[in-house]
Amino acid sequence: MNRRLLFAMVAVALLTMGAGCSAFSGGISDDQLDQDAEYDDLRDSDADVAIEIEGGNVISNGEFRAVYDLEDTDELSLYRSSLYQDEPLDISAVRYWYPNGTEVNGSDLEIEQGQSETTVQVPDGNGTLAFSGDAGRKTFQLPAYVEGSYEVTVPENHRTSNFFFGDVSPNGYEREVVDDRERLVWDEVDSPISLRYYLTRDIPLFLGLIGVTALLGGIGIAYYYRQIRRLREQREEFGLDVDTEDESDDGPPGLL
Repeated sequence: MNRRLLFAMVAVALLTMGAGCSAFSGGISDDQLDQDAEYDDLRDSDADVAIEIEGGNVISNGEFRAVYDLEDTDELSLYRSSLYQDEPLDISAVRYWYPNGTEVNGSDLEIEQGQSETTVQVPDGNGTLAFSGDAGRKTFQLPAYVEGSYEVTVPENHRTSNFFFGDVSPNGYEREVVDDRERLVWDEVDSPISLRYYLTRDIPLFLGLIGVTALLGGIGIAYYYRQIRRLREQREEFGLDVDTEDESDDGPPGLL
């Protein structure tokens, strides 16, 4: 084989592999980065990081909006930890505000999505960064990308307070309900935030289901014992339950 042809084939193979890796790692389009979103309510929070979760439904997951007040931080590595590895966080509606309030769209920032993280570089480490992302239907998990105070608002009509249905990590938070939305506040967070929440109507529905199940179970057991008793009475009527003793079973007969 011609050496030049061999080199050409190798070069094409390397380019194909590189293109495949780029396709696999994906990427975030400018349209996705510049999607519309409202962050003014979260920017008014006193916390360093304010997050609001919108609930999902049977068909789709929920979403969250997050605002980070950066303190000497000009680069964030955004990821989520799966069972085996870290995966890049898929973000949208990215906004950045300079300390003087000037707003910049996500497409104007340096944002790269790799195999294990999405890197966001901002022009001034003392500005404010906001973005949106996917949340679970009844769960939410997100690493603490920056240390500081956190405020997380769960979806409307949802709670985390019931021991069996809800869970909050880390501990050391304060809970309050504002306009029928539960809000969790930490003075300091340096570990991932993990929530499990439920609809307030889930508990009475669950208790009602237990009650109906217990009632049906009781009816079934009563019917079963009634049938057993009925069969026993029928056997007695036909003499099937009369015990007879075999007097000849005392041993072999004696010899005359």
